[in-house]
Parts: sequence; structure tokens; C-alpha cells
Amino acid sequence: MTQVSRAVLITGCSSGIGRATALRLAAGGWTVYASARRVEAIADLADAGCRLLALDVTDEASMVAAVEQVEREAGAVGVLINNAGYSQSGAIETVPLDAVRRQFETNVFGLVRLTQLVLPAMRAQGWGKVVNLGSMGGRLTFPGGGHYHATKYALEALSDALRFEVAGFGIDVVLVEPGLITTEFGNAATASLAETGGTAPAATASDGDPYAHFNATVGAVTKGAYEGPLRHFGGGPDRVAKAIEKAISRRRAPTRVVVTPSARTTIPLRRVLPDRAWDAMMRRQFPSPR
Repeated sequence: MTQVSRAVLITGCSSGIGRATALRLAAGGWTVYASARRVEAIADLADAGCRLLALDVTDEASMVAAVEQVEREAGAVGVLINNAGYSQSGAIETVPLDAVRRQFETNVFGLVRLTQLVLPAMRAQGWGKVVNLGSMGGRLTFPGGGHYHATKYALEALSDALRFEVAGFGIDVVLVEPGLITTEFGNAATASLAETGGTAPAATASDGDPYAHFNATVGAVTKGAYEGPLRHFGGGPDRVAKAIEKAISRRRAPTRVVVTPSARTTIPLRRVLPDRAWDAMMRRQFPSPR
């Protein structure tokens, strides 16, 4: 391959970080392929200079078709930004296994498969960058978010292993770890409780639902974090987009990028606190199911 492609493929561009990143990179002169499950949801990004793709990270044929289109037009996916993801909330016992599988299919397995698909052309051209959208939730755990945190912990391991495996081919792997980001993410997380039956608002322990109060509190705390005073420790999605642009523009990309004050303060705090001390701190915000 005579010319190195720096075409950028971004998943999950219908809102939040994906959308902000597509807009920022397109404005910065990058060739951006913005994707979403429904192209009509991102139609306006074409006016910003993005090329649009239908891409569902839970569908093999969809992923293969998207990568093949980029490779036909640009030669290779030069930068893959694995952004698609969501949060499944609820006590571990209460979340149906089908919902857990959907969480991992989107947040982990789709990311892995899409990365597998773009790597051969990256290796052939001797250059590439894989950006995985992790979370401070991959370095610490809040009650009621066990399944979501498990997917983000998985990205920590996958990113570390992949970074070593592809460095010799001229490919960088960047793990972005945002804290609180003021997007629709919080609404989606609380909605996931209702969709899986996790909130059970009318139930009590005596009704046979020992997690009713706990799950309801998880929903309220999550909503409060995104709408209350704690939001000042977060940031808008463009803050993450700016960090991604800076990382992929560097000759040698950073391995980890921590974004927002909430992440910069909470990750080090969790690192030094013993488990019992962390649990005690969590009990101040969440009721212990009993």
C-alpha cells in the first residue's frame, strides 16, 4: 500500500461523544466515517463533512460491510474509534441474563470484532490507531452497575493486551477513560432499570423483591449525578472529543487518557482506599440490600 490512510471510522455517532468526535474531527480536516445503526439518525453529519455508514456492532454482516466500504474508498481504516456502548443498571441478581448478554455484545464483543476486521489493512500500511472508549468505571465500581463496570474492566485488559500485540506493526492503542459526561448516558442508564424490571417501584422486600429500594436508589443517584451539583465535576462530550483528537494527532499516542475532574479525582482515590473503606463510602450513597 503506497499511501497511508488516516480515514477515521467512529461507532455510535447518533449522540454524545460519538457525535461530538465526528464533528470535531471533520472540522479538523480528517476523513470521517460516522456510523450508527440507523443512518437517518446521523443524516445532518453529512452537512458537516462526514461520510455516513450504517453500522450495528452487534451484527457481523453490518460490521463487515462498513469496513469493506471504508477500505474500498480510503484503502484502510486508519483510525478506529470504538465508541458505541451503553450502561445496564441494576443489582446483579435482578438483571435478566439476556440483558447482560446484550450489554457485553455491544460494549465488548462488537468492539473486539470490529477491531479484528480493521487490523489487517492497518498492519499492511504500517500505521493505525485504535481508540477504545472506556470509563473511569473500568478502574472502580459503583453499586448497581456491576454488569456495565464488568464491560469496562474488560476493555482495560483488552486494550493492554492489544497495545503490546500491535505495536510492532506501527499501530497505537489508546484507552480513553472519561468520568461523568453530561450526555443522554444517564437517562439511558436509568431507563435500563425499568426495561429489565429492575426498578420494581411498587415492590418492597415483603413483596418478594429485596432489591426494590436499592434499585430505585441506584436510578435516583444516577439521575442526580447527571443533573445535580456533581455534574460540575464532569464535562460535555466535546471535552472527550478534544482529548481524542489530541491523542490521535500525536506521533506516539498516549496509552491512557483520563478525562474530567471526576475521573482524575476518583480513580486515584479508589487506588489508595482499601475495599472496606470504599464500601463504607458507598453505603453513604446507596442502601445495603437486606
